[in-house]
Amino acid sequence: MLEHSAKLLPEGGPLVLYGPYFQQGVETAPSNVAFDESLRSRDPRWGLRDVDAVLALARSHGLELERIVDMPANNLSLVMRRADPGPG
Repeated sequence: MLEHSAKLLPEGGPLVLYGPYFQQGVETAPSNVAFDESLRSRDPRWGLRDVDAVLALARSHGLELERIVDMPANNLSLVMRRADPGPG
């Protein structure tokens, strides 16, 4: 999704991801831990993602973090924008 979003969005175009994430140095709500365990029990590829890992992958595809917004029910919105590709 990140790869294709970066290709399809115009320069400065927003991409907003919403949901529960793990954040380094931030205690995870018990409900998010239970949700992660439930997802992984169904398929080991599923589960909550680490914010830093998502943002590193986004950067590798030309998306830059604008802000992280705390949302209800221990969720986050990650607001990113397609970066200026620069000259060339």
